Amino acid sequence: GKDYVRDKVCQEYRTMGKEDFRALTIIMNSKKFSNASFEEISHLVREIVSLAETCCSESADPSCYDDGSSALSVKSCEASSPFPRHEGTSGCCVHTGLERKLCLAALQHPPRELPRYAEPSGDELCADFAKDPKGFADRFLYEFASDYGQAPLPVLLGSTRSFLSMVSTCCMSPAPTTCFLKEKLQRKTLSLLTLLSNRACSRFAAYGKDKMKFSYLTTLAQKTPSASFEEIFPLAEDAAEVFAQCCDSVAEDCMQKKLLEHTAKVCGALAHKDERLTECCRGKNVLQNYFCISALRAAEAPQLPEPQPPASERLCGENGALLALRYIFETARRHPSVPDVFLVKLYDTSKEVLEECCATKDSSACIDSKRQQMRGKLLALVAEADELCSRYHKLDFLDFKKRVKEALVRSAGPGTAPERLAELAERRADFASHCCSANAPPRYCTQQVGRGAPCTCPEAGAPPR
Repeated sequence: GKDYVRDKVCQEYRTMGKEDFRALTIIMNSKKFSNASFEEISHLVREIVSLAETCCSESADPSCYDDGSSALSVKSCEASSPFPRHEGTSGCCVHTGLERKLCLAALQHPPRELPRYAEPSGDELCADFAKDPKGFADRFLYEFASDYGQAPLPVLLGSTRSFLSMVSTCCMSPAPTTCFLKEKLQRKTLSLLTLLSNRACSRFAAYGKDKMKFSYLTTLAQKTPSASFEEIFPLAEDAAEVFAQCCDSVAEDCMQKKLLEHTAKVCGALAHKDERLTECCRGKNVLQNYFCISALRAAEAPQLPEPQPPASERLCGENGALLALRYIFETARRHPSVPDVFLVKLYDTSKEVLEECCATKDSSACIDSKRQQMRGKLLALVAEADELCSRYHKLDFLDFKKRVKEALVRSAGPGTAPERLAELAERRADFASHCCSANAPPRYCTQQVGRGAPCTCPEAGAPPR
């Protein structure tokens, strides 16, 4: 309700003071509206801070905050509104009063999965800082929070404070270069925690707990195909639990503490299974070890017979979902280059089939029928993705693009316009560069698959034969 919101905002304003409240407001709204411009965020922040400054004083009229927030929601609905744009705004603006405010407050942009912020050199940082220290801090908070907004709030706040403290200290130091080197070394663990937690929490936000568990299971299977389902499944459950507990937690050390514990479990269970993992687990900095594990490429494909799909009559039984999961796990470890986004597609399709067929009288016949319809198409898609990403990992990028174009020429035939082939080759190369890696952005890659990448079939936008 309105009193709760007012009390929460005023409590933060009084506890933090105006400048820290303002910094938090920049961070929270840059997280929320990750595609907004700096100017749009600045307009919104000015209004929110002004509202708190005016209405959170002891002498303020009891209706001050409610009246001010109502005026803010009216302004948000104007055609010339200076605030962040959102396609849902017009739907909120048909409402009035508290309903409109709650609707507007719930709007947010999808998280930014491809970061844009690149840290400038020390000289550039100091030149910008010297021109306008406050403006420098505001823009940094906006850019950093827009890119890393899925990291837990305590991690994000700690990281931004640490960075701004480093800049102000080193830019006034008689030896800035030495100062930056020393400070960056001290910030290494916090920087890693920010990067890793933002990545993990972005995936968790896109997938939810169950699908995150599946994604973690198959990713580890592709890195250590010699490990069994029984060895990896508990680690996937543990990882999903860590991110469920810590991504939205305001506890200061939740993510770091739980991630360190989880890394110890992964090293304890799997280090003896793969030489590369053994190397990752040798380091003294446990967070660095986790980063090393997360950055590992898929292993070479093991020489194993193709897995047999579970019998249809067992899939609607008590352990049906686990049998289906195990089958996709076995497929993933035999095809380690298949990107996460395609395995998730198999997982989603499998769940949909079981939900539909297990509600029918003859569930086995229903599953058999669905298998016949989908199996060929899905396996062809997996095989094509496996081939594309295997090539991407083995070749340098220019050779990879050349091979992609040659393959398209063979499949498209001689009548296809060179411009069309070049466009398709570019699209497939772009897909591979973003989606074949272990830490591929899930929303972006899902959208690309939805648009037909990397499939060469005519319905996916490839030239007809």
